[in-house]
Amino acid sequence: MVHVLSGRTLIHPVDPERSRHFYGEQLGLAVYREFGTGPERGTVYFLGGGFLEVSGRSEASPSPALRLWMQVADVTAAHEELTARGVEILRAPVTEPWGLIEMWIADPDGTRIVLVEVPEDHPIRFRPGI
Repeated sequence: MVHVLSGRTLIHPVDPERSRHFYGEQLGLAVYREFGTGPERGTVYFLGGGFLEVSGRSEASPSPALRLWMQVADVTAAHEELTARGVEILRAPVTEPWGLIEMWIADPDGTRIVLVEVPEDHPIRFRPGI
């Protein structure tokens, strides 16, 4: 088995500055590290237990099959904060049939992002026998 020590999702945006503004300023993700120079330099953001790297440049928007899933403590508070920062909300918070509260947004290139709140009584928080 491969022993994975760390992981990150890499995206190559159409407009790197616009994407850095979105992830850093509008979403408020903290910077883990930066590298390189110029408009295509890399910025790596903390993403809970992983990282999101915005680097390079792409001529095309990402595949619609790509989605980012980000768990937040309070999706209603996130909705209010992101609305105030001018982030377009594709779908306001909704309690899904499986019990998670989800809200949908997209980055400037159209990558869909689901912000998820796991309620205190949801089974995903508990692992019987552990």
